[in-house]
Amino acid sequence: MTPLRNVLFVMCDQLRFDHLGFAGHATIKTPNLDRFSKQCTRFTNAFVQAGVCGPSRMSTYTGRYVSSHGVTWNRVPLPVGQLTLGDYLLAQSRSLDLIGKSHVIPDLVGINRLGVLPQTKLWKHLASGGFNELDRIDGHGAPGPESGYANWLRNAGYQSEDPWNDYVVSGHSPNGDKVSGWFLRNVHLPSLVSAEHSETAYVTEKALDYLKDRVGKKWVLHLSYVKPHWPYIAPAPYHNQYTANDIQPVSRNHKELINPHPVYAAYLNQEESLTFSKQETVDQVRPVYMGLIEQLDSEFGRVLKQLEESGELSNTLIIFTSDHGDLGGDHFLGEKDLFYDQVVKVPLMVFDPRPHANSMRGRAVDELVESIDIVPTILDALGMPTSDKPLQGFSLLPFLNRVEAPIKRDFVISQIDYSFRKARLTLNRQANECSGWMLRNQNWKYIEWQGFRPQLFNLTEDPEEFSDLGEDPGYAQIRSSLKSELMTWMKGINSRVTLSDQEVANRTDKAKDHGIYYGTW
Repeated sequence: MTPLRNVLFVMCDQLRFDHLGFAGHATIKTPNLDRFSKQCTRFTNAFVQAGVCGPSRMSTYTGRYVSSHGVTWNRVPLPVGQLTLGDYLLAQSRSLDLIGKSHVIPDLVGINRLGVLPQTKLWKHLASGGFNELDRIDGHGAPGPESGYANWLRNAGYQSEDPWNDYVVSGHSPNGDKVSGWFLRNVHLPSLVSAEHSETAYVTEKALDYLKDRVGKKWVLHLSYVKPHWPYIAPAPYHNQYTANDIQPVSRNHKELINPHPVYAAYLNQEESLTFSKQETVDQVRPVYMGLIEQLDSEFGRVLKQLEESGELSNTLIIFTSDHGDLGGDHFLGEKDLFYDQVVKVPLMVFDPRPHANSMRGRAVDELVESIDIVPTILDALGMPTSDKPLQGFSLLPFLNRVEAPIKRDFVISQIDYSFRKARLTLNRQANECSGWMLRNQNWKYIEWQGFRPQLFNLTEDPEEFSDLGEDPGYAQIRSSLKSELMTWMKGINSRVTLSDQEVANRTDKAKDHGIYYGTW
Protein backbone atom coordinates (compact mmCIF):
# COMPACT_ATOMS: atom_id res chain seq x y z
CA MET A 1 0.00 0.00 0.00
CA THR A 2 1.17 3.51 -0.75
CA PRO A 3 2.08 5.28 2.50
CA LEU A 4 0.05 8.26 3.57
CA ARG A 5 1.60 11.71 3.62
CA ASN A 6 0.00 13.26 6.69
CA VAL A 7 -1.33 12.38 10.15
CA LEU A 8 -3.81 14.24 12.33
CA PHE A 9 -3.80 12.73 15.80
CA VAL A 10 -6.62 14.26 17.86
CA MET A 11 -6.84 13.66 21.59
CA CYS A 12 -9.41 15.07 23.98
CA ASP A 13 -8.90 15.25 27.72
CA GLN A 14 -11.24 13.39 30.08
CA LEU A 15 -13.81 12.54 27.37
CA ARG A 16 -15.95 9.53 28.29
CA PHE A 17 -16.53 6.85 25.68
CA ASP A 18 -20.31 7.01 26.21
CA HIS A 19 -20.78 10.78 25.89
CA LEU A 20 -21.02 10.94 22.11
CA GLY A 21 -24.06 10.72 19.88
CA PHE A 22 -22.78 7.86 17.73
CA ALA A 23 -21.89 5.94 20.92
CA GLY A 24 -25.52 5.91 21.97
CA HIS A 25 -25.94 8.94 24.22
CA ALA A 26 -29.57 9.93 23.81
CA THR A 27 -29.36 13.70 24.20
CA ILE A 28 -25.85 15.00 23.54
CA LYS A 29 -25.36 16.78 20.22
CA THR A 30 -22.18 15.76 18.40
CA PRO A 31 -23.18 15.98 14.70
CA ASN A 32 -19.65 16.40 13.35
CA LEU A 33 -18.23 13.43 15.19
CA ASP A 34 -21.34 11.42 14.32
CA ARG A 35 -20.76 12.17 10.64
CA PHE A 36 -17.05 11.48 10.96
CA SER A 37 -17.74 8.12 12.61
CA LYS A 38 -19.40 6.99 9.38
CA GLN A 39 -16.14 7.60 7.53
CA CYS A 40 -14.03 5.80 10.14
CA THR A 41 -13.55 2.44 11.73
CA ARG A 42 -14.65 2.65 15.38
CA PHE A 43 -12.96 0.62 18.08
CA THR A 44 -15.59 0.03 20.74
CA ASN A 45 -13.30 -1.70 23.23
CA ALA A 46 -10.35 0.68 23.39
CA PHE A 47 -8.58 1.04 26.74
CA VAL A 48 -5.93 3.37 28.11
CA GLN A 49 -2.99 2.11 30.14
CA ALA A 50 -3.70 4.40 33.10
CA GLY A 51 -6.73 6.35 34.27
CA VAL A 52 -4.99 9.73 34.66
CA CYS A 53 -3.48 12.14 32.14
CA GLY A 54 0.28 11.80 32.64
CA PRO A 55 0.85 8.04 32.60
CA SER A 56 -1.90 7.47 30.06
CA ARG A 57 -0.44 9.97 27.60
CA MET A 58 3.11 8.74 28.08
CA SER A 59 1.93 5.23 27.21
CA THR A 60 0.21 6.62 24.13
CA TYR A 61 3.24 8.65 23.03
CA THR A 62 5.80 5.87 23.65
CA GLY A 63 3.67 2.87 22.64
CA ARG A 64 4.67 1.26 25.94
CA TYR A 65 3.02 0.19 29.18
CA VAL A 66 3.33 2.27 32.34
CA SER A 67 5.56 -0.33 33.99
CA SER A 68 7.93 0.05 31.03
CA HIS A 69 8.19 3.84 30.69
CA GLY A 70 8.03 4.62 34.42
CA VAL A 71 5.72 7.65 34.38
CA THR A 72 3.34 6.36 37.03
CA TRP A 73 1.47 9.58 37.80
CA ASN A 74 0.97 13.18 36.74
CA ARG A 75 4.08 15.36 36.80
CA VAL A 76 6.45 12.39 36.94
CA PRO A 77 9.21 13.17 34.41
CA LEU A 78 9.41 11.10 31.25
CA PRO A 79 12.84 9.39 31.41
CA VAL A 80 15.14 10.84 28.77
CA GLY A 81 15.92 7.36 27.48
CA GLN A 82 12.33 6.60 26.57
CA LEU A 83 11.72 6.88 22.84
CA THR A 84 8.51 8.50 21.62
CA LEU A 85 6.67 8.94 18.36
CA GLY A 86 8.59 12.19 17.90
CA ASP A 87 11.90 10.34 18.05
CA TYR A 88 10.80 7.82 15.45
CA LEU A 89 9.60 10.58 13.12
CA LEU A 90 12.77 12.63 13.61
CA ALA A 91 14.83 9.65 12.50
CA GLN A 92 12.97 9.90 9.18
CA SER A 93 13.42 13.70 8.99
CA ARG A 94 9.80 14.24 10.03
CA SER A 95 8.46 16.44 12.81
CA LEU A 96 5.80 15.67 15.41
CA ASP A 97 4.08 19.03 15.80
CA LEU A 98 2.01 19.83 18.89
CA ILE A 99 -0.86 22.23 19.31
CA GLY A 100 -2.55 21.84 22.68
CA LYS A 101 -1.78 19.57 25.61
CA SER A 102 0.94 16.97 26.04
CA HIS A 103 1.41 16.71 29.83
CA VAL A 104 5.07 15.78 29.26
CA ILE A 105 7.29 16.65 32.23
CA PRO A 106 10.96 16.85 31.21
CA ASP A 107 13.60 14.69 32.80
CA LEU A 108 15.86 17.67 33.51
CA VAL A 109 18.24 15.62 35.65
CA GLY A 110 18.71 13.11 32.86
CA ILE A 111 19.08 15.78 30.16
CA ASN A 112 21.63 17.71 32.20
CA ARG A 113 23.57 14.52 32.90
CA LEU A 114 24.03 14.18 29.13
CA GLY A 115 25.53 17.67 28.98
CA VAL A 116 22.88 19.01 26.62
CA LEU A 117 22.93 22.80 26.66
CA PRO A 118 19.61 24.37 27.76
CA GLN A 119 17.27 25.72 25.10
CA THR A 120 19.24 24.21 22.22
CA LYS A 121 17.33 22.32 19.54
CA LEU A 122 18.26 18.96 21.07
CA TRP A 123 17.38 20.14 24.58
CA LYS A 124 13.93 21.24 23.41
CA HIS A 125 13.36 17.93 21.65
CA LEU A 126 14.28 15.91 24.73
CA ALA A 127 12.45 18.19 27.17
CA SER A 128 9.23 18.07 25.16
CA GLY A 129 9.14 14.29 24.79
CA GLY A 130 9.88 14.56 21.07
CA PHE A 131 7.26 17.18 20.26
CA ASN A 132 7.80 20.31 18.24
CA GLU A 133 5.74 22.50 20.59
CA LEU A 134 4.10 25.04 18.30
CA ASP A 135 1.69 26.08 21.04
CA ARG A 136 1.42 24.02 24.20
CA ILE A 137 -1.49 24.60 26.54
CA ASP A 138 -2.14 21.96 29.21
CA GLY A 139 -5.28 23.55 30.64
CA HIS A 140 -4.66 22.94 34.35
CA GLY A 141 -3.50 26.45 35.06
CA ALA A 142 -2.53 29.72 33.48
CA PRO A 143 -0.53 29.04 30.27
CA GLY A 144 3.12 30.05 30.27
CA PRO A 145 5.41 31.27 27.51
CA GLU A 146 5.04 27.93 25.70
CA SER A 147 1.62 29.20 24.55
CA GLY A 148 0.46 32.41 22.94
CA TYR A 149 -3.00 32.10 24.48
CA ALA A 150 -2.56 34.75 27.20
CA ASN A 151 -1.37 37.42 24.77
CA TRP A 152 -4.06 36.40 22.29
CA LEU A 153 -6.66 37.00 25.01
CA ARG A 154 -5.16 40.37 25.90
CA ASN A 155 -5.24 41.41 22.25
CA ALA A 156 -8.90 40.40 22.19
CA GLY A 157 -9.64 42.81 25.04
CA TYR A 158 -9.25 40.64 28.14
CA GLN A 159 -6.80 42.86 29.97
CA SER A 160 -5.21 41.13 32.91
CA GLU A 161 -1.90 39.83 34.20
CA ASP A 162 -3.61 36.44 34.28
CA PRO A 163 -6.49 36.37 31.79
CA TRP A 164 -6.87 32.59 32.13
CA ASN A 165 -7.84 32.72 35.80
CA ASP A 166 -9.56 36.11 35.58
CA TYR A 167 -11.68 35.38 32.50
CA VAL A 168 -11.41 31.84 31.07
CA VAL A 169 -12.23 30.03 34.31
CA SER A 170 -14.29 32.74 35.99
CA GLY A 171 -17.92 33.82 35.86
CA HIS A 172 -20.22 36.42 37.34
CA SER A 173 -22.59 35.45 40.13
CA PRO A 174 -26.19 36.72 40.02
CA ASN A 175 -25.19 39.71 42.17
CA GLY A 176 -22.34 40.57 39.79
CA ASP A 177 -19.38 39.27 41.82
CA LYS A 178 -16.58 37.53 39.95
CA VAL A 179 -16.40 33.88 41.04
CA SER A 180 -14.07 31.03 40.15
CA GLY A 181 -15.06 28.15 37.88
CA TRP A 182 -12.72 25.92 39.85
CA PHE A 183 -15.54 25.59 42.37
CA LEU A 184 -18.30 23.25 41.22
CA ARG A 185 -20.98 25.48 42.72
CA ASN A 186 -20.15 28.02 39.99
CA VAL A 187 -19.78 25.90 36.85
CA HIS A 188 -23.35 26.56 35.70
CA LEU A 189 -22.35 30.18 35.05
CA PRO A 190 -21.01 31.23 31.65
CA SER A 191 -17.28 31.80 31.42
CA LEU A 192 -16.20 35.41 31.09
CA VAL A 193 -14.69 34.72 27.67
CA SER A 194 -16.83 34.30 24.60
CA ALA A 195 -16.90 30.90 22.91
CA GLU A 196 -14.58 32.10 20.15
CA HIS A 197 -11.98 33.07 22.76
CA SER A 198 -12.13 29.84 24.79
CA GLU A 199 -9.28 27.33 25.00
CA THR A 200 -11.06 24.96 22.65
CA ALA A 201 -11.55 27.64 20.00
CA TYR A 202 -8.00 28.96 20.40
CA VAL A 203 -6.45 25.53 19.87
CA THR A 204 -8.67 25.06 16.81
CA GLU A 205 -7.63 28.44 15.38
CA LYS A 206 -3.98 27.51 15.74
CA ALA A 207 -4.64 24.17 14.07
CA LEU A 208 -6.46 25.83 11.15
CA ASP A 209 -3.53 28.21 10.60
CA TYR A 210 -1.20 25.22 10.66
CA LEU A 211 -3.25 23.22 8.14
CA LYS A 212 -3.69 26.16 5.76
CA ASP A 213 0.05 26.76 5.78
CA ARG A 214 0.89 23.13 5.00
CA VAL A 215 -1.41 22.28 2.11
CA GLY A 216 0.52 19.99 -0.20
CA LYS A 217 3.31 19.43 2.32
CA LYS A 218 4.15 16.56 4.67
CA TRP A 219 3.00 17.01 8.25
CA VAL A 220 2.14 15.16 11.45
CA LEU A 221 0.05 17.13 13.94
CA HIS A 222 -0.99 16.18 17.45
CA LEU A 223 -4.08 18.33 18.01
CA SER A 224 -4.71 17.91 21.71
CA TYR A 225 -7.75 19.57 23.28
CA VAL A 226 -7.76 20.32 27.01
CA LYS A 227 -11.52 19.82 27.36
CA PRO A 228 -13.88 18.52 28.69
CA HIS A 229 -11.38 18.24 31.58
CA TRP A 230 -12.02 20.45 34.59
CA PRO A 231 -12.33 23.33 35.35
CA TYR A 232 -15.75 22.51 33.95
CA ILE A 233 -16.97 26.09 33.42
CA ALA A 234 -18.01 26.66 29.78
CA PRO A 235 -18.54 29.75 27.62
CA ALA A 236 -21.99 30.77 26.46
CA PRO A 237 -24.02 29.25 24.92
CA TYR A 238 -22.48 25.92 25.90
CA HIS A 239 -22.88 26.52 29.64
CA ASN A 240 -26.65 25.96 29.49
CA GLN A 241 -27.23 23.84 26.40
CA TYR A 242 -28.27 20.96 28.66
CA THR A 243 -30.11 20.46 31.93
CA ALA A 244 -30.23 17.70 34.51
CA ASN A 245 -33.04 16.13 32.48
CA ASP A 246 -30.56 15.50 29.65
CA ILE A 247 -27.94 13.57 31.57
CA GLN A 248 -27.59 9.81 31.69
CA PRO A 249 -28.69 8.09 34.89
CA VAL A 250 -25.83 7.93 37.37
CA SER A 251 -24.28 4.47 37.45
CA ARG A 252 -24.11 3.62 41.15
CA ASN A 253 -25.70 1.19 43.55
CA HIS A 254 -25.75 1.24 47.34
CA LYS A 255 -24.60 -2.37 47.50
CA GLU A 256 -21.21 -1.05 46.33
CA LEU A 257 -20.88 0.56 49.76
CA ILE A 258 -21.30 -2.72 51.64
CA ASN A 259 -17.88 -4.06 52.68
CA PRO A 260 -16.08 -1.98 50.02
CA HIS A 261 -12.55 -2.77 48.92
CA PRO A 262 -10.07 -0.77 51.05
CA VAL A 263 -8.72 1.26 48.12
CA TYR A 264 -12.22 2.01 46.83
CA ALA A 265 -13.27 2.96 50.38
CA ALA A 266 -10.33 5.35 50.66
CA TYR A 267 -11.30 6.99 47.37
CA LEU A 268 -14.91 7.31 48.57
CA ASN A 269 -13.64 9.54 51.39
CA GLN A 270 -11.70 11.92 49.15
CA GLU A 271 -13.18 15.38 48.69
CA GLU A 272 -14.14 14.99 45.04
CA SER A 273 -16.05 11.78 45.80
CA LEU A 274 -17.88 13.21 48.80
CA THR A 275 -18.93 16.10 46.55
CA PHE A 276 -19.92 14.03 43.50
CA SER A 277 -21.81 11.51 45.60
CA LYS A 278 -24.47 14.21 45.94
CA GLN A 279 -27.06 14.27 43.18
CA GLU A 280 -27.02 18.07 43.34
CA THR A 281 -23.41 18.04 42.13
CA VAL A 282 -24.10 15.60 39.33
CA ASP A 283 -27.09 17.65 38.17
CA GLN A 284 -24.96 20.79 38.14
CA VAL A 285 -21.77 19.49 36.55
CA ARG A 286 -22.79 16.90 33.99
CA PRO A 287 -24.87 19.25 31.83
CA VAL A 288 -21.88 21.61 31.58
CA TYR A 289 -19.56 18.67 30.84
CA MET A 290 -21.90 17.82 27.96
CA GLY A 291 -21.80 21.42 26.78
CA LEU A 292 -18.01 21.35 26.66
CA ILE A 293 -18.22 18.20 24.54
CA GLU A 294 -20.68 19.85 22.16
CA GLN A 295 -18.25 22.74 21.73
CA LEU A 296 -15.44 20.26 21.03
CA ASP A 297 -17.59 18.69 18.35
CA SER A 298 -18.25 22.06 16.77
CA GLU A 299 -14.58 23.00 16.71
CA PHE A 300 -13.49 19.61 15.41
CA GLY A 301 -16.01 20.10 12.62
CA ARG A 302 -14.09 23.21 11.54
CA VAL A 303 -10.89 21.18 11.32
CA LEU A 304 -12.59 18.51 9.20
CA LYS A 305 -14.02 21.18 6.90
CA GLN A 306 -10.55 22.64 6.32
CA LEU A 307 -9.15 19.21 5.44
CA GLU A 308 -12.04 18.51 3.10
CA GLU A 309 -11.93 21.85 1.32
CA SER A 310 -8.15 21.82 0.91
CA GLY A 311 -8.13 18.27 -0.46
CA GLU A 312 -5.81 17.14 2.33
CA LEU A 313 -8.34 14.66 3.68
CA SER A 314 -7.42 12.18 0.94
CA ASN A 315 -3.79 12.18 2.14
CA THR A 316 -4.34 12.12 5.87
CA LEU A 317 -4.67 9.43 8.52
CA ILE A 318 -6.91 10.76 11.32
CA ILE A 319 -7.04 9.26 14.80
CA PHE A 320 -9.56 10.56 17.35
CA THR A 321 -9.43 9.47 20.97
CA SER A 322 -9.24 10.54 24.63
CA ASP A 323 -6.63 10.06 27.34
CA HIS A 324 -9.20 8.74 29.87
CA GLY A 325 -12.79 9.25 30.99
CA ASP A 326 -14.55 10.91 33.92
CA LEU A 327 -16.50 9.32 36.77
CA GLY A 328 -18.72 12.32 37.48
CA GLY A 329 -20.57 10.64 40.32
CA ASP A 330 -20.64 7.07 38.99
CA HIS A 331 -19.83 4.56 41.75
CA PHE A 332 -20.17 7.48 44.22
CA LEU A 333 -16.83 8.78 42.95
CA GLY A 334 -15.49 11.96 41.39
CA GLU A 335 -12.54 12.48 39.06
CA LYS A 336 -11.04 9.32 37.50
CA ASP A 337 -8.01 7.17 38.59
CA LEU A 338 -9.69 3.81 39.29
CA PHE A 339 -10.32 1.00 36.83
CA TYR A 340 -14.02 1.40 36.07
CA ASP A 341 -14.89 1.43 32.38
CA GLN A 342 -16.07 5.05 32.72
CA VAL A 343 -12.38 5.86 33.26
CA VAL A 344 -10.22 3.43 31.30
CA LYS A 345 -12.43 2.82 28.28
CA VAL A 346 -12.17 5.58 25.69
CA PRO A 347 -13.51 6.51 22.26
CA LEU A 348 -11.19 5.58 19.41
CA MET A 349 -11.81 6.17 15.72
CA VAL A 350 -9.36 5.67 12.85
CA PHE A 351 -9.83 7.20 9.41
CA ASP A 352 -7.70 5.90 6.57
CA PRO A 353 -8.60 7.56 3.23
CA ARG A 354 -7.14 4.81 1.09
CA PRO A 355 -9.56 2.57 -0.86
CA HIS A 356 -8.57 -0.58 0.99
CA ALA A 357 -10.30 0.79 4.11
CA ASN A 358 -13.63 1.39 2.35
CA SER A 359 -15.25 -1.86 3.47
CA MET A 360 -14.80 -0.90 7.15
CA ARG A 361 -16.10 2.66 6.99
CA GLY A 362 -18.83 3.26 9.53
CA ARG A 363 -18.27 -0.14 11.07
CA ALA A 364 -17.32 -1.08 14.61
CA VAL A 365 -14.54 -3.38 15.76
CA ASP A 366 -15.28 -4.98 19.13
CA GLU A 367 -11.84 -6.54 19.62
CA LEU A 368 -9.82 -5.35 22.61
CA VAL A 369 -7.27 -2.67 21.70
CA GLU A 370 -5.05 -0.33 23.71
CA SER A 371 -3.80 3.23 23.46
CA ILE A 372 -0.27 1.89 22.99
CA ASP A 373 -1.46 0.76 19.55
CA ILE A 374 -1.63 4.34 18.28
CA VAL A 375 2.10 4.89 17.68
CA PRO A 376 2.49 1.64 15.67
CA THR A 377 -0.63 2.60 13.69
CA ILE A 378 0.79 6.01 12.77
CA LEU A 379 4.17 4.59 11.79
CA ASP A 380 2.48 1.88 9.73
CA ALA A 381 0.38 4.45 7.87
CA LEU A 382 3.48 6.48 7.05
CA GLY A 383 5.27 3.39 5.72
CA MET A 384 7.79 3.28 8.57
CA PRO A 385 8.88 -0.04 10.11
CA THR A 386 7.82 -0.95 13.64
CA SER A 387 9.52 -4.29 14.33
CA ASP A 388 12.88 -2.59 14.92
CA LYS A 389 11.44 -0.41 17.70
CA PRO A 390 10.76 -1.18 21.39
CA LEU A 391 7.00 -0.85 20.93
CA GLN A 392 4.56 -2.93 22.95
CA GLY A 393 1.48 -2.09 20.89
CA PHE A 394 0.38 -3.22 17.44
CA SER A 395 -0.81 -1.41 14.34
CA LEU A 396 -4.58 -1.18 14.03
CA LEU A 397 -4.52 -0.81 10.25
CA PRO A 398 -5.02 -4.55 9.59
CA PHE A 399 -8.47 -4.17 11.16
CA LEU A 400 -9.21 -1.61 8.43
CA ASN A 401 -7.58 -3.05 5.35
CA ARG A 402 -8.59 -6.70 5.74
CA VAL A 403 -5.42 -7.61 3.79
CA GLU A 404 -3.32 -8.92 6.64
CA ALA A 405 -4.51 -10.59 9.82
CA PRO A 406 -4.67 -8.19 12.77
CA ILE A 407 -3.04 -9.10 16.07
CA LYS A 408 -5.83 -9.75 18.55
CA ARG A 409 -5.53 -9.52 22.32
CA ASP A 410 -7.03 -11.81 24.91
CA PHE A 411 -7.01 -8.97 27.45
CA VAL A 412 -6.01 -5.36 28.05
CA ILE A 413 -3.90 -3.92 30.86
CA SER A 414 -4.15 -0.71 32.86
CA GLN A 415 -2.15 0.41 35.89
CA ILE A 416 -2.34 2.86 38.80
CA ASP A 417 0.05 4.38 41.32
CA TYR A 418 -2.08 6.22 43.89
CA SER A 419 0.91 7.20 46.05
CA PHE A 420 0.34 10.89 45.27
CA ARG A 421 -3.28 10.78 46.41
CA LYS A 422 -4.83 11.23 49.84
CA ALA A 423 -5.90 7.58 49.66
CA ARG A 424 -2.32 6.59 50.42
CA LEU A 425 -2.42 8.47 53.72
CA THR A 426 -5.85 7.08 54.55
CA LEU A 427 -4.55 3.55 54.04
CA ASN A 428 -1.24 4.26 55.81
CA ARG A 429 0.77 3.06 52.83
CA GLN A 430 4.32 3.96 51.87
CA ALA A 431 5.00 5.64 48.53
CA ASN A 432 6.20 2.34 47.04
CA GLU A 433 3.14 0.38 48.22
CA CYS A 434 0.37 1.89 46.10
CA SER A 435 0.31 -0.05 42.84
CA GLY A 436 -2.65 -1.65 41.15
CA TRP A 437 -3.01 -3.56 37.89
CA MET A 438 -6.14 -4.27 35.87
CA LEU A 439 -6.47 -7.23 33.53
CA ARG A 440 -9.71 -7.02 31.56
CA ASN A 441 -11.00 -9.42 28.95
CA GLN A 442 -14.39 -9.47 27.27
CA ASN A 443 -16.08 -11.17 30.22
CA TRP A 444 -14.10 -10.42 33.38
CA LYS A 445 -12.22 -7.59 35.03
CA TYR A 446 -9.55 -8.64 37.53
CA ILE A 447 -7.70 -6.07 39.66
CA GLU A 448 -4.59 -6.92 41.63
CA TRP A 449 -3.74 -4.54 44.48
CA GLN A 450 -0.42 -4.27 46.25
CA GLY A 451 -1.05 -5.17 49.91
CA PHE A 452 -4.81 -5.76 49.58
CA ARG A 453 -7.18 -8.40 48.29
CA PRO A 454 -8.01 -8.41 44.57
CA GLN A 455 -11.22 -7.25 42.94
CA LEU A 456 -13.23 -9.16 40.36
CA PHE A 457 -16.20 -8.11 38.23
CA ASN A 458 -18.33 -10.31 36.00
CA LEU A 459 -18.82 -8.01 33.00
CA THR A 460 -21.35 -10.32 31.37
CA GLU A 461 -23.77 -10.39 34.30
CA ASP A 462 -22.72 -7.12 35.94
CA PRO A 463 -21.63 -4.70 33.17
CA GLU A 464 -21.97 -1.69 35.49
CA GLU A 465 -19.44 -3.20 37.91
CA PHE A 466 -21.56 -3.02 41.05
CA SER A 467 -20.74 -6.44 42.56
CA ASP A 468 -17.12 -6.97 43.62
CA LEU A 469 -16.46 -10.73 43.64
CA GLY A 470 -12.94 -10.35 44.98
CA GLU A 471 -13.71 -12.27 48.17
CA ASP A 472 -16.48 -14.56 46.94
CA PRO A 473 -15.28 -18.17 47.47
CA GLY A 474 -17.36 -19.29 44.53
CA TYR A 475 -15.05 -17.38 42.16
CA ALA A 476 -11.71 -18.42 43.63
CA GLN A 477 -10.79 -20.48 40.56
CA ILE A 478 -11.55 -17.62 38.17
CA ARG A 479 -9.51 -15.21 40.28
CA SER A 480 -6.61 -17.65 40.34
CA SER A 481 -6.74 -18.11 36.58
CA LEU A 482 -6.86 -14.38 35.85
CA LYS A 483 -4.09 -13.67 38.33
CA SER A 484 -1.97 -16.27 36.60
CA GLU A 485 -2.57 -14.51 33.28
CA LEU A 486 -1.56 -11.20 34.84
CA MET A 487 1.60 -12.67 36.34
CA THR A 488 2.51 -14.20 32.98
CA TRP A 489 2.03 -10.80 31.34
CA MET A 490 4.21 -9.13 33.98
CA LYS A 491 7.00 -11.64 33.41
CA GLY A 492 6.85 -11.04 29.68
CA ILE A 493 7.16 -7.25 29.92
CA ASN A 494 10.69 -5.91 29.90
CA SER A 495 12.01 -2.40 30.32
CA ARG A 496 14.54 -2.66 27.50
CA VAL A 497 14.44 0.47 25.35
CA THR A 498 17.78 0.43 23.54
CA LEU A 499 17.08 -2.71 21.52
CA SER A 500 13.91 -4.06 19.98
CA ASP A 501 12.82 -7.68 20.36
CA GLN A 502 13.63 -8.15 16.67
CA GLU A 503 17.20 -6.94 17.22
CA VAL A 504 17.56 -9.34 20.13
CA ALA A 505 16.32 -12.19 17.94
CA ASN A 506 18.78 -11.22 15.20
CA ARG A 507 21.68 -11.28 17.66
CA THR A 508 20.80 -14.51 19.45
CA ASP A 509 23.61 -17.08 19.60
CA LYS A 510 25.95 -14.99 17.44
CA ALA A 511 29.04 -14.94 19.68
CA LYS A 512 31.15 -16.99 17.25
CA ASP A 513 30.32 -14.58 14.44
CA HIS A 514 32.28 -12.04 16.46
CA GLY A 515 35.22 -14.34 17.18
CA ILE A 516 34.10 -15.18 20.69
CA TYR A 517 34.43 -18.82 21.76
CA TYR A 518 33.59 -19.99 25.27
CA GLY A 519 33.45 -23.65 26.20
CA THR A 520 34.72 -24.73 22.78
CA TRP A 521 37.19 -27.70 22.86
